[in-house]
Amino acid sequence: MSLEFLNAFKFLRKDTIIHRLDPRVKLIFAIVYTINALMFTEMIPLFLIFLSLIPFILLGKLVKQWIKSIRSLAFLFIFIIVINTLFITNNGFSFSIAMIIRISIMISAFSIFFLTVDPNDLALSLISMKIPYEFAFSFSLAFRFVPTIANEAQNIIDSQQSRGYEMQKKGIINQIKNLFPLLVPLIISSIKRAFNVAEALESRAFGSKKERTFYFSIHYTKTDWIFTFILCFILLGLIFIRFQIIIMPEWFKWSLPL
Repeated sequence: MSLEFLNAFKFLRKDTIIHRLDPRVKLIFAIVYTINALMFTEMIPLFLIFLSLIPFILLGKLVKQWIKSIRSLAFLFIFIIVINTLFITNNGFSFSIAMIIRISIMISAFSIFFLTVDPNDLALSLISMKIPYEFAFSFSLAFRFVPTIANEAQNIIDSQQSRGYEMQKKGIINQIKNLFPLLVPLIISSIKRAFNVAEALESRAFGSKKERTFYFSIHYTKTDWIFTFILCFILLGLIFIRFQIIIMPEWFKWSLPL
């Protein structure tokens, strides 16, 4: 997998209808589509669910970032196809394609969430859902560090290549070997950063007061409510289809003849 996968979790500030939605709506959106993907193992319903994500990606102007995140998972997709084709004798290839579509749905849904939600708004939305501030802050902080870790990983790769280490060798074995000179310094630097953040929080008496005030506030709008009801309707409809799939048309359960 490429490090471009981490760019799917980097917030992009844009003025679109998806960006203007309440963060809680987009969190419900990601959870609903994840549940929808996990309910099915058939190719056709998973493909239809995947297609329903395309309008949201277009409305959010996230096509370029979404394509990069999916393309960077090519190694994982190939691995899934090889493993399932070798060890599942009955429609192993069809099952592999279905699992690839399922992973693509979940990655795409959470990509839309992370690409369109400001970390500050994320913390406020979690607090409004009665989640303790410490947990909301920790999740928001982890969210902020994703692009930082991605940039640092790329810097480590460039440094190793400048020392003559071939990080771009092709082949599964070589890619696994290339992980060690990347992961070891990345883990060490992440641990150092964690200690620095902990010391900074302690120096500011983090957690000394339970009641907090906030400069900004977020509110559900009419558009947010409409979007939430649509998501609930989609979820209930697919749950009904899941339980009634035995009476669905045969094409609904179609698989590749391999």
